[in-house]
Amino acid sequence: MSGSSYRGRIYETYASRFQDAAPGFDAQAAEAWGRPYDRYLRGWLPGDPAAAIIDLACGGGRTLHFFKRRGYTGLQGVDISPEQVRLALQVLPDVREGSVGEYLATRENTYDLAIGLDIVEHLKKDEVLPFLEACFGALKRGGRLVLQTPNADSPFVGSCRYGDLTHEVCFTPNALGRLLRLCGFKSVEAREAGPVVHGPASSIRWLTWQVLRAALCAYNLAETGTIGSGVYTRNFLITGRKT
Repeated sequence: MSGSSYRGRIYETYASRFQDAAPGFDAQAAEAWGRPYDRYLRGWLPGDPAAAIIDLACGGGRTLHFFKRRGYTGLQGVDISPEQVRLALQVLPDVREGSVGEYLATRENTYDLAIGLDIVEHLKKDEVLPFLEACFGALKRGGRLVLQTPNADSPFVGSCRYGDLTHEVCFTPNALGRLLRLCGFKSVEAREAGPVVHGPASSIRWLTWQVLRAALCAYNLAETGTIGSGVYTRNFLITGRKT
């Protein structure tokens, strides 16, 4: 997954120019960002707090902060952007700068969980299967991969798909699930990344989303005879296990 010239130029200052990140890690913002992931990741996280967990394309460290705050100790991160790595190092000392694929290739049967939020869409088509295979190889037997990516089944996916020049591909849950199975993953499951109730305002958002979601189901049913994937949020999460 070595980058082309535009990739290198963008990733060099990815945190400051494309994520609007300050030089210091913002723990308060990370807490707010991570709150819905208790719901999104339910049932997918290791029960052992010492489980070996790798955050793929760890960015500025928000996902590492999420796990650290929930008591996990066997954490590692890797990212190709030097700015992102400098931020993530403020959360955790075991963060490396480099290609995710090359990093995983040297760590066969190492991890209980590999999580990659917003990475697979940055890969070109010929890089996707090698990446998934590298994830599979780096997991222990029984280990789990979790990915998050823009959802091509969403009517508003364009804001995510085309909001970053380094986004190369876009998947439906069905398409990415089939690729995971091709690479050996079992128990594949996709989930929405929608509103989560944690107060009055979020309750209104959640109720509004349920109405809109029902309308999307009806639209699909009227046109195609099925409701489709049933996953309609702009981003979705998907998991598979190495069994």
